[in-house]
Amino acid sequence: MKSSLPRAFWQLFKGYWSSEEKWRARGLLAAVIALNLAIVYILVRINDWYRVFYDALQAYEWAAFWPLIGEFTVLAMLHIFIAVYAIYLRQMLTIKWRTWMTEQYLSRWMRGRTYYRLQVLHSDTDNPDQRISEDINQFVSLTLTLLIGILRQLTTLGAFGVVLWNLSGALTVPVGGREFVIYGYMFWLSLIYSGLGTCFAHAVGRKLIRLNFDQQRYEADFRFSMMRVRENSESIAFYRGERAESIGFREYFANVIKNYWGLMRRTKLLNFYVNGYGQLAIIFPLIMAAPRYYAGEIALGGLMQTMTAFDRVQGALSFFVDSYDSVAQLAAVLHRLGGFTEHMEGAAQATGEIRRIEGGAPDLALDRLSIALPDGAKLLADCTLTLPPGSRVLVTGVSGAGKSTFLRTLAGIWPYGSGTITLPQHMRRLFLPQRPYLPLGTLRRALFYPRARAENDEETARVLRLVGLEHFAARLDEADDWSRILSLGEQQRLAFARILLIRPDWIFLDEATSALDEPRERALYDILNRELPAASIISVGHRSTLFAVHDAELHLSRQTYTYQEIPHES
Repeated sequence: MKSSLPRAFWQLFKGYWSSEEKWRARGLLAAVIALNLAIVYILVRINDWYRVFYDALQAYEWAAFWPLIGEFTVLAMLHIFIAVYAIYLRQMLTIKWRTWMTEQYLSRWMRGRTYYRLQVLHSDTDNPDQRISEDINQFVSLTLTLLIGILRQLTTLGAFGVVLWNLSGALTVPVGGREFVIYGYMFWLSLIYSGLGTCFAHAVGRKLIRLNFDQQRYEADFRFSMMRVRENSESIAFYRGERAESIGFREYFANVIKNYWGLMRRTKLLNFYVNGYGQLAIIFPLIMAAPRYYAGEIALGGLMQTMTAFDRVQGALSFFVDSYDSVAQLAAVLHRLGGFTEHMEGAAQATGEIRRIEGGAPDLALDRLSIALPDGAKLLADCTLTLPPGSRVLVTGVSGAGKSTFLRTLAGIWPYGSGTITLPQHMRRLFLPQRPYLPLGTLRRALFYPRARAENDEETARVLRLVGLEHFAARLDEADDWSRILSLGEQQRLAFARILLIRPDWIFLDEATSALDEPRERALYDILNRELPAASIISVGHRSTLFAVHDAELHLSRQTYTYQEIPHES
């Protein structure tokens, strides 16, 4: 990630707080802050209670015992109530912020086919699903926890710093033949103690940032490798690729474990330091305040109040030490989300120089269209062609000539190239890849994809009968993973049923019948010609039998092209 962590944090942070939900969010945050300030006030009152209570114990004042216990009970109940709602409202704010950020990132990921372009660009953005599902959640929860924690500790420092300063009195230090008086010496000692502790914590724990970043990436890679096996289980089974996949699992998992060991060792060192630092903080103020107690300058209550105030001040100043692991996690999340954001912006801007125009003419026109690979190598140069409505064009060429990329360019998802594509205005288009996409859910939803609305059952049953899938008509509302249930040939026939139901004006087929036998392929094209006689069809294919169902051939070869009519016997 090129940007600094503070800049990356600000770019991620500012969106929600300046969005259409900003006033509700700010109000909720103000309520959380107010509750945390109330907690600090109650802690100050409890700190004062310590002085009164222990002074009463030292003086054996039995009459004051139960009233003081009652006062503490009221303060404790208030503290519990306010603390619970401070956490509850913070979690509510976390949910609302995460929801807003997730919707924003999902929108940006899907807009302009960025999800596809990220893969085309061969970006090093790994596991976008994890960035959106886990990293946003971590960013929001860690940010709120740390920011509210910092604000609370600053308030605690201000309130208890004054208390500790007043309780400390003055310490006389003889140096040589002179005496130096240090006012509020306990406050200065807590400041020095916490400052040194913070510096050492950073020195010990700074490597956790990179280790946390790598751990999330390795975990996601391991999880994705198993998901790939689930998605391609049939192909792996045919290849008997269990051993190869198991080796891959172990390699990914070895990265997880190796990095986790490094994380454990570094966390162990940090925990040694943090726990030692915390234990020393218990005895340190007692040692520093003991001379004044034994000199009779303060009573037992004053000693206990001083120790409590020191603990609060030291805790506030040591917030960074205690939260270093959270800070390291947040830094790793900023690296991942910041990099993901930059890559999405780069993918969205990779529009190339291909102009797409919605023209008034009914023709599909290409003007000096050139198509290139991401590295700049040209697949097609200066293609100028006009296809009238009702065209039946077969795109041919050797493997690697750019036939599928030609369709991607017409679809507007391939950004590399130049020239102009003029599309008929308001024309309905449908592109079918070699392996149709079947979304999870009911068969009806898969059949009408990408439409959300389904036609009546009679028409759906008729279309299924035309493509030879009538036995699935009774299972339209059955939810399952249909890409697993249906063979590739059945999926391709289902895709043709999708064409007949959606009824587009222009149909683009990328080897959409490759899994079918030739008689079935011919029958499906005949059905298209009969059911959609005015539709234009542009097909990519290798079979010679496809020439019989098309009127023209567009042959691609080494950056050049030829376009010619296909003669048919009358």
